[in-house]
Amino acid sequence: MLLLPAPAKLNLFLTITGRRDDGYHNLQTLFQFVDYGDTLRFNLAPEGELKLTHALASCELTSNAINRVAPEQNLIIKAARLLQAHTGCRQGAHIELTKRLPMGGGLGGGSSDAATTLLALNQLWQLGLSIDELATLGLRLGADVPVFVRGEAAFAEGVGEQLTPVSPAEPWYVILCPNVSVATADIFQDPELIRNSPVLNLSQWLSASWRNDCEPLVKKRHPEVAKLLSWLVEYAPSRMTGTGACIFASFDSQQTAEEVLAKAPQGMSGFVAKGCNQSPLISAIARKN
Repeated sequence: MLLLPAPAKLNLFLTITGRRDDGYHNLQTLFQFVDYGDTLRFNLAPEGELKLTHALASCELTSNAINRVAPEQNLIIKAARLLQAHTGCRQGAHIELTKRLPMGGGLGGGSSDAATTLLALNQLWQLGLSIDELATLGLRLGADVPVFVRGEAAFAEGVGEQLTPVSPAEPWYVILCPNVSVATADIFQDPELIRNSPVLNLSQWLSASWRNDCEPLVKKRHPEVAKLLSWLVEYAPSRMTGTGACIFASFDSQQTAEEVLAKAPQGMSGFVAKGCNQSPLISAIARKN
């Protein structure tokens, strides 16, 4: 049995620098993990059998979204099937997901679940694949999966798969989750999305003002996001992560972050988490070896 975390990520900035011929977008972003996320439990199962159960959904929005996803379309099952097909492995697994991260929140929950599945089953099934091999497989599941597989805070380019490890500050974050779900595909297909931001190198970014090019569009589509950003910015500079809808701000201490979270508008879900330049997943696997 393996019990492993699937941590959330934040995009500390995100800019769109162009649209590619294949319809995808080139971007620049800075990924950092936080010490909060989903949890997955893995047990060996009879030959070839894959079964996924949900132990908990943290909110009605997440619960409803999970229930609408067919099992074979869930990234956890897709990751397991991909490993089986790639290696010819005939083993199976029973997987239990404790879901804390909202779907459509920009926290990378689905990608993180997929990465944890790749790393866990590689160990449970004794496949011996390298991190590079697992990251390459992960890219077939989604552009954000490789950064979760590698487990290092990173400056990302391309569609998000070209990664340069970095070590930004590791503050405490207040992360707020509006009760809306944002589909990444809808944002990238919208003609109003900013797509012409200049390409900067890493050193330029580290001295630049950070922003998210998806934020103006998401605020227009979802007034709840705009309202929360306006509230949180009273306490610290606030931004949206990914294509939304979650927003965040950083603080020097856990106590200050907890005090701000306690003042959040009534009915608003959120949490306080520590920024991590090494993924809690990588730390957990290291402890088990």
